[in-house]
Amino acid sequence: MAKKVNVAVIGVGAVGIEMLRVLKQRNFPASQIKVFARSARDIEVDGQKYSVNAISPEAFDGVDIALFAGTEGEKGAAATYAKEAVRRGAVVIDNGADFRMEKNVPLVVPEVNGADVKKHKGIIANPNCSTIQMVVALAPIHKKVGLKRVIVSTLQASSGAGKSAVEQLNEEISAICGGGFSSVQANIEKKAMPQQLAYNVFPQIGGFADDDYTSEEWKLVKETHKIMHDDKIKISATTIRVPVRTGHSESIYVETAKPISPEAVKKLLARSPGIIVVDDVRKGLYPMPKDVEGRDETYVGRIRRDPYVKNGLWLWVVADNLRKGAATNAVQIAEELIK
Repeated sequence: MAKKVNVAVIGVGAVGIEMLRVLKQRNFPASQIKVFARSARDIEVDGQKYSVNAISPEAFDGVDIALFAGTEGEKGAAATYAKEAVRRGAVVIDNGADFRMEKNVPLVVPEVNGADVKKHKGIIANPNCSTIQMVVALAPIHKKVGLKRVIVSTLQASSGAGKSAVEQLNEEISAICGGGFSSVQANIEKKAMPQQLAYNVFPQIGGFADDDYTSEEWKLVKETHKIMHDDKIKISATTIRVPVRTGHSESIYVETAKPISPEAVKKLLARSPGIIVVDDVRKGLYPMPKDVEGRDETYVGRIRRDPYVKNGLWLWVVADNLRKGAATNAVQIAEELIK
């Protein structure tokens, strides 16, 4: 790997903490890791202490790669500081949504379109967590036999909405166990999620947009088209929040351009980078969020054909949304950048 570089991590929420963890676990060649947030403080991650400094334009002097942790659904620090960081010599890798669909900003999942890193003009975007795991699973199939149509329902964990959403889920579970369902109904408008999540699921992630699809659902469409360089794939999505701490699951239906058997898909995915196939239904083996938390791979199972539609296939895809869906993918982009 290339010479050591100076790295900055911006934000110390759930994704920022995971970025620090992933940098260490993957032995990223950082000569220095700076940590920035709105206010200065000290934090500890897996026994290692970090000094968090207040963010400012001058903070990016001498930084080679700036990893912005970002936050879904709101303007992140990158909206304010990314271009300043680039002006001072850094390459920005942004986990937020501020730059993803800009024409001159590559949107990268290294297993799928790692070569797009070379096209950057100072900023590289990290895709949405639900998009990342879907394209990792679908790209090998698309390359082999082509994709005509994708229908996906996501089951997304509370941590995808941030630390406060996990806290809301925990508080709701405690309230229900202590006082019944009525005790979580008050003041819900002040919470991180728009509906009660404990003992519940609800089909809304993001605000409602065109044709009554949510912003999260449109991200799956538009980001997939950009990453896979093919806007002819017909994609339709429903995004659902579920009472899981970490780990997004996706039920994905595809229609391929050419026929391919489920057995061939299993073999194809098993030898594709970043994928682990867990598919032995007679033994009750298939991917589940509880088993993938803390892992960097995308897990695929329940691979089966549609008995009524030619070239129709189902897949079940699960990944840790804080790691492969955010922090790990960002660090992998940095690894591509310095190769």
